[in-house]
This record gives sequence, structure tokens and C-alpha cells, in this order.
Amino acid sequence: MMPGHPPGRDYAEGHYHNLDYLEFLDKVGCREAWIGEHYTVRMEPLPSPDLLIAQAILQTQNLTLCTGSFLLPYHHPAELAHRIAWLDRISRGRLIVGIGASGVPTDWAMFDVDGMAGQHREMTEESLEIMLKLWQSSEPFEYRGKFWVVRRPEPDLDGVFNFHLTPHQKPYPPIAVAGFSPKSPSLHWSGLKGFIPVSISYSDTYLASQWDAYSLGAAAANRTPLRSNWRVGRDIYIASSESEAWEKTVNGSMGDFYRNYFLPFFKKLGALSACKHHPDVADSDVTVEYLAKHCWIVGTQETVTDKIGEMLQSSGGFGTLLAISYDHLDNLQGWRESIFALTSEVAPKFESV
Repeated sequence: MMPGHPPGRDYAEGHYHNLDYLEFLDKVGCREAWIGEHYTVRMEPLPSPDLLIAQAILQTQNLTLCTGSFLLPYHHPAELAHRIAWLDRISRGRLIVGIGASGVPTDWAMFDVDGMAGQHREMTEESLEIMLKLWQSSEPFEYRGKFWVVRRPEPDLDGVFNFHLTPHQKPYPPIAVAGFSPKSPSLHWSGLKGFIPVSISYSDTYLASQWDAYSLGAAAANRTPLRSNWRVGRDIYIASSESEAWEKTVNGSMGDFYRNYFLPFFKKLGALSACKHHPDVADSDVTVEYLAKHCWIVGTQETVTDKIGEMLQSSGGFGTLLAISYDHLDNLQGWRESIFALTSEVAPKFESV
């Protein structure tokens, strides 16, 4: 969940739609829900995932709630370390912390972060280092970095004032890092640090190279990478017929997002190759209709099962499939029937793979 909404959607209406969806996902047996963060993206309006997660904790029982991602350059690490620790406490450990550096130029501009020079990645690494140090510390310290100065202060007033809030999970919640580019530098760093890899995949073409990047990072740190930890996100829709699946995606919220946001953004970034089933495809040919035919996992249960099998084979295998979600207030029954079919009929076929 970006979470994504059409530009005209009322913010509160979208928020409660998201909350209702999380409750539905919990009831149908989904194991994880990943919730994003953006600032200057009108179609992804949630400015911090914990605003939704804190309420979802009360509405769900088993679902692990995951930030996907906290954008570390835009938060003071000491403040965010406390918010994460609090979420982990009140969820009693139903939390995975996805982190990211951010790739939206207008977010960079608003926070005065030089993304073109890689400052966002430097800030992300420093911020995480500070948070991990706070969570694992037992004594006062001072950290002087390039971007932040943070202290674990000396206790005062006989311990009335003291650093005290650490996560429920020890030494801290699982950390995940997302990547979407071929041979992703973010996933290489994730492997180096031993974090959970999350691939946002728009086609099968480069998934294997993302695992290679993660594995090379792990090898550099003498770690053994586990494919069972690998999460892969994909656009999925199941319908009773191929024509219905085409209509509900190409002419629905999924198609609108690609047509009005993703494809123009990827073109601006020079990243349309991420949306091609073959590198020789011309950029001008990458349309919503092209994606529905060659890249999305949409169709009947049989078609979707076959396409997931192809993705598993081309990638070499992964542990968890993440179905990318969109606002579906205009197709509530169809979207939720699709998710139910995915969890109850399709996913069990791959549990022993």
C-alpha cells in the first residue's frame, strides 16, 4: 500500500478506506501489510505510515504491520527511534521496519536534500546507524555525524529523566530495505547489513539481478543470504475471466496510476526499462495496455497461478509475495474477491515451493 488514491479522493475518506482494507486483509489471512510514506505526491498522500499503523493495531489481530518505508532523510533519528520503539511496544512486536532514502525530487527540494548527489543515501545510512546505537545502548554516548549530533544523555534527577524507550523486539524490530532498479544499490547495502530485501517488481526481467545484488552485499560481509527472507511486490488482479481482469485493471485504478503517475515518473527518471519484459522494447511502446499484456500478473486464477510460477522460476525463488494495492472504493467487491482468491486459492499452491 503506497497507499495510493486518485487525486480527487478526500484525505479522510482514503484513510478510513485504507484502515478498512487492513482489517479485511487480517481476516482473509494475509501475513503482512506494507505501508508507504510520501510528502509531495498527491496520489500517495500518507505523510507517515505510523499514522495508519497505530490505528490498524487496534483493528487487526495477526497481521504484521510494516513500514514500507520510513524515509530516513526526513526524520530526526532520535525522534524516529522513539516512534518506532513505541509502535513495536503497542503492537507487541507485530512490526517490521522498512526504511528508504526517498527518490522523489520535490520531496528532496522541500527538505533541502541533495538527492542528485546521493545525499539522501548518506543520510539514510547515518540515521539508521544512530537509531540502532540508541536501541542497543546501555550507557550514555554522543554521536557526531555528518548530518546529526545525537546523545544518549546522562540520567538526571535520580533517574527521573533518563533514556528508557527501546523496542519490544530485541535488540530491535526486523529492518527491511526496498529496491526497484536492476542490480539495486539499495539491495546490495541491505545484503551487506543483513536486512530483509524487498523488491518492488514491475516485470520478471531484472528480479534475478536484484537477488544477485543482495547476495553480493551479503557475501562481502560473510553473510549467508536466505531467499525465504526476500519479499517481492507485484501488481496482481484475479477475475473470473481474462476480459474482466483487463477491464478492471487497464480501465481501473491500477491503470490510472500507471497512466497518470508511474509511467510519466519513470520516463522522467529514465527508468522505463523497469517496466519492460524485454530490453529491446522501445520506450514509446510501454503503455498501460503493454503492461497488462506483458508485465502485470492479471487474469483468471489459472493465468495468475502460471504467471507467479514463471516469476518464481525466473527469479530463482523468494519467500513472500506482496500484492501491490490501490484505492478500490470504485471496485470494492472485485478487488477484495481478487485478494481473497489470491490468499485462499492461489497462494497455497506455492507454500511448499
